[in-house]
Amino acid sequence: MRDVPGLRGLLCVALGAILLGALPNAAAARSDYPVRPITLMVPFPAGGGVDAMARIVAERLSDALGQQVIIENRGGAAGVIGTRAAAKAPADGYTLLMSTSGTTSINPSLYAEPGYDVARDFVPIGLIASTPIVVMTYPAFPARSVAELIALTRKTGRLDAGTPPPGTENYLAAELFRTMTGLDVTIVTYKGTGPLTNDLLGGHIGIAFNTLAPALGNIEAGQLRAIAVAAAERSSLLPDVPTAGESGLPGFEAAVRYGLLAPAGTPRAIVDRLNKELGAIAASGEMAKRIAAQGGDALTSTPEGYAADIARESAKWGPLIRRLGLKVE
Repeated sequence: MRDVPGLRGLLCVALGAILLGALPNAAAARSDYPVRPITLMVPFPAGGGVDAMARIVAERLSDALGQQVIIENRGGAAGVIGTRAAAKAPADGYTLLMSTSGTTSINPSLYAEPGYDVARDFVPIGLIASTPIVVMTYPAFPARSVAELIALTRKTGRLDAGTPPPGTENYLAAELFRTMTGLDVTIVTYKGTGPLTNDLLGGHIGIAFNTLAPALGNIEAGQLRAIAVAAAERSSLLPDVPTAGESGLPGFEAAVRYGLLAPAGTPRAIVDRLNKELGAIAASGEMAKRIAAQGGDALTSTPEGYAADIARESAKWGPLIRRLGLKVE
């Protein structure tokens, strides 16, 4: 068939117009972001500490962005299942992941096949909060500092320490303590922080490496005693409790750190918008109070700062996990 005069040219012009028109629309989609609800994937069951932190963030982000941020709990395998699902989501800013130091810096070394690579599959948005691991005991326990705890253990020859299950930040904190001190520490694992706190209250276990939220009320009431906070700085919730460094073990730091990730390839403009809103939220006094109710301190960071934080935590926990031979198939 002979070409109709000018038809090929008209088709080319039309096609070009369509393609050129798509570019401004794509840019507009990013500048107008978000134009529909956002899913915040929480890789843990509803009702836990990570879920509580995520709901605080989702509520404030919804207000800041003008679109609802919907929580989707997809628990299982200590956060692996939900994190894996988030890694496979479209990189359009409409699926975000509530991450912890466990999902970013522990699970990749702990699990034989986690199904995701943090550096390859995600882009950091920013840090949200940190909840320190606290070395705590019951009031009648004879040691009142980490230095006294180390001396007591060397004298008696052993120490029983309670933690949540293997692979958690709390458990690894106990292993780090054992490695750094060279002490004979028997780690007794519990199904969760609730049973651990109850046994500590009853004096059935000597000390615990526990997160702050489930025990804060007992500490404030004098039913438990915090010996040290495993952090570089004192917790705003326990200003009179020294850090582990101040209490006799410099360099002993362990915490649950919370942040937001997005699937790799998410446009930088969207990442920057979300980071900006996170910073504004963290600066809010009301937000700080709500995070404090969960035993944490609000944090802020750039996306690059969060990436560096993940790298530091991975460099601390990865070698320890491999040295201990911990592995989940």
